[in-house]
Amino acid sequence: MKVLVAYFSKTGNTEKIARAIYDGIEQQAAKDIMSIKDVKGLDDYDLIFCGFPVHAHSVPGPAEAFIKTIPEGKNVAFFATHGSLRGGPLAITAMHHALGLLPKSKIVGTFGCRGVVSYDIIDALMEKPEHKWWALEAQSAVGHPDEADIEDAKDFAALMLAKARHGQRLS
Repeated sequence: MKVLVAYFSKTGNTEKIARAIYDGIEQQAAKDIMSIKDVKGLDDYDLIFCGFPVHAHSVPGPAEAFIKTIPEGKNVAFFATHGSLRGGPLAITAMHHALGLLPKSKIVGTFGCRGVVSYDIIDALMEKPEHKWWALEAQSAVGHPDEADIEDAKDFAALMLAKARHGQRLS
């Protein structure tokens, strides 16, 4: 099986998780890791991990453009980093957006974890009453992704590889 871990990262959070996913893929699999801007072709891959940071509860433009290039029928696993609590509505909204971009692919799973948010962004959002609650929540993401997040990402990689091999997909 040939696997690609492709990611878009602005602060390093998503790249850190991408590297953990890459490390979690068994050695018997042929695997590549690269920024989405360096990906030249997707046809030869059996499983594509695609990662992005959540921006304004959505998929950032460069990641969305890349996702739209994934051929129909490919096994895809999404991963994202965000300042929200795990399972929070803004992160879930972004993941649903990503899923909607590939209606004819085989989505085998999704993974999200916290990532530290720039203080400049937090400070700017604290000035806006409609975003203040999220800015307060994002302050607690300092130190993430942490070792537990890294281990969870490795476990996610192994599970997604097994699901892709057995033709399972996200329900």
